[in-house]
Amino acid sequence: MKLEGDGRLLRIFLGEGDRHGGRPLHEVIVRRAREAGLAGATVLRGVEGYGARSRLHTTRILRLSEDLPLVVEIVDRPDRIEAFLPVLDELVDEGLITVEPVHVVAYRHGSGEGR
Repeated sequence: MKLEGDGRLLRIFLGEGDRHGGRPLHEVIVRRAREAGLAGATVLRGVEGYGARSRLHTTRILRLSEDLPLVVEIVDRPDRIEAFLPVLDELVDEGLITVEPVHVVAYRHGSGEGR
């Protein structure tokens, strides 16, 4: 897949404890993005954060949380990101979803040789 130029960055903010069908929600989102043929997805784990309920989630020892903030990031062409939004509407009950324009400079994969 060639992906250069104008794109969209999709961010889904959720918690480690969020589930869908008994599975971690971030895993379900990544698998559904892969099934949809999106360019790629990355899950980032936050060390501290809060959301709409203002409940603090942190890794600090005195406030150890088992529900740390997560961000799933997906970059692809604008039309492909827009087509994936209804899937997220079905999966995400609580959280924040954002889309912003990005300029993709390079998206490559190697032949696997020498790695």
